[in-house]
Amino acid sequence: MAWLNIKSATIGSQRQEFEYEIPFDDASALLSLARKPLIEKTRYLVRVAQYVWEIDVFEGDNVGLVVAEIELERLGAMFQKPAWVGKEVTNDLRYYNTSLSLHPYKNWKPEKTL
Repeated sequence: MAWLNIKSATIGSQRQEFEYEIPFDDASALLSLARKPLIEKTRYLVRVAQYVWEIDVFEGDNVGLVVAEIELERLGAMFQKPAWVGKEVTNDLRYYNTSLSLHPYKNWKPEKTL
């Protein structure tokens, strides 16, 4: 089995998301239709308190990028931020999969630090 995940094109922290388990052959057929290059990543699930964090470790043209995401039950819900979580990037379009496909992490210029 495989997973089909569709997210709304909305910018920001509140987006519609639909996720369904689908047969592997259907997933292979859909991937053959997808825009290239594909986003390659491995997802890890890590429980912290009552929430599960999705940790995406990117590969291919986006190797070196790691993104952590948490889905809250409502906007503004309180949660414990683990020490290993870095800066907030929810509203930074560069981190959206659509952007990573067109402008991969390997081509980003290093950010200046103070």
